[in-house]
Amino acid sequence: MRNHDVRTHRSDENLARPDQLAWAMAEVATDPVEVETEVQEMIINRVIDNASVAVASLNRAPIVSARSQALSHPVATGGSGASIVGIAEKSSPEWAAWANGVAVRELDYHDTFLAAEYSHPGDNIPPILAVGEHAGGSGHDLVRAVATGYELQVDLVRAISLHAHKIDHVAHLGPSAAAGIGTLLGLDTETVFQAIGQALHTTTATRQSRKGEISTWKAHAPAFAGKMAVESVDRAMRGQTSPVPIYEGEDGVIAWLLDGPDARYTVPLPAPGEAKRAILDTYTKEHSAEYQAQAWIDLARRLHTEHPEAGDPEKVDSILIRTSHHTHFVIGSGANDPQKYEPTASRETLDHSIPYIVAVALQDGTWHHERSYAPERAGRRDTVALWHKVTTQEDAEWTRRYHSLDLQEKAFGGDVRITLTDGTVIEDSIAVADAHPLGARPFARAQYIEKFRSLADGLVDDAEIDRFLETAANLPDLAAGELGQLNVRAAAGIVDLATGPKGLF
Repeated sequence: MRNHDVRTHRSDENLARPDQLAWAMAEVATDPVEVETEVQEMIINRVIDNASVAVASLNRAPIVSARSQALSHPVATGGSGASIVGIAEKSSPEWAAWANGVAVRELDYHDTFLAAEYSHPGDNIPPILAVGEHAGGSGHDLVRAVATGYELQVDLVRAISLHAHKIDHVAHLGPSAAAGIGTLLGLDTETVFQAIGQALHTTTATRQSRKGEISTWKAHAPAFAGKMAVESVDRAMRGQTSPVPIYEGEDGVIAWLLDGPDARYTVPLPAPGEAKRAILDTYTKEHSAEYQAQAWIDLARRLHTEHPEAGDPEKVDSILIRTSHHTHFVIGSGANDPQKYEPTASRETLDHSIPYIVAVALQDGTWHHERSYAPERAGRRDTVALWHKVTTQEDAEWTRRYHSLDLQEKAFGGDVRITLTDGTVIEDSIAVADAHPLGARPFARAQYIEKFRSLADGLVDDAEIDRFLETAANLPDLAAGELGQLNVRAAAGIVDLATGPKGLF
């Protein structure tokens, strides 16, 4: 890897193109280096993973709305259009990216990478795939493009914190998706550079979408970034330029949205000819909840069996979770969001509430993407009583491990201390989720396939399930024009397009 040093520059310094971060990212995107077999296999896993959670979301309100919007826009000229998950109808690529991006993100159930910033790198796939299908790309093209999207988003996430300044994490996604599309289309470095700048400029937004009463926009935010990436590439291909330098300018992103004019960042990027391997450092979810909740669900499931009394509010005095800064302040009691303890809170709020998640997993010994969030489940009297006994606390060591650059010690868990009313104390800890590469049951191809089969059951015909999985397994060999085969069709009667809400279009 080569380290790219980034700081603010005055306009009269005339920072040269090759010294700008967006240019360095564009060079990564246009590097013809091939994708390693191990990376190809993981890309297949994540295509399957995205399809799993998208299919499971087909009839949820945000997806119905986004799909209806997309279908209001006909296939654009210049290509064959792009598929919308679950149905035969197509739309133009930017609107397919929108609809599919919402479907992938809605359940908070696909892959993650956490470092200086947070991210769901699988959000790169919908816009890249939509453009690839529209433009008649091949499986080989898609693999190279997805490797770029993952690489650049992960590299930005390693180095530049957005949340510290209350900027939403999709500001790293817009540029990475634009770069991935540039790789797919074989664009030159200057065009990709301009697309990256436009994508960043149009996708910076505040983190209020993940604070307090969390709304349905949480699922739309990455889809919007993907849509903007598609449109940014289109404009750049037509010769339109972006604010320059977008990161380093004296009125740019670093100076006014991030750490300020005196800030310096070091972004690690692959050197010319170096393989893009960042996807191998990412990890998916076994459970439909915010990533920091994954390990706690696994620990609570274990405690449900070993200490069933821990799920009885009549026997529990308090439950204290000692964990990282992020877990405490974003999804724990340190957020000071009363909504995280409110039985009538939105699903989006509950999946960002460690107190709620731990209480339900302790009582049920399992986790389900729908049943665990049902209003009747959240409102159960004994659950509410237990839930309100759970608090979190930052622990310096768990915070250090959360931010560690050593992937062997990087951790997303913590310690739990359950004090019973009779004075008994139950203590346990967990570092990473069971499905994490270093966890008790790491996800491999078999687990991705099982996740897809489980979530598609009853929604997709068995023959279609088998067809999709076979197609995905042969992704690198798909010929030009065959990327539409990666769309999963729902069974007859599952999707009723007539129920879409009415809007402006």
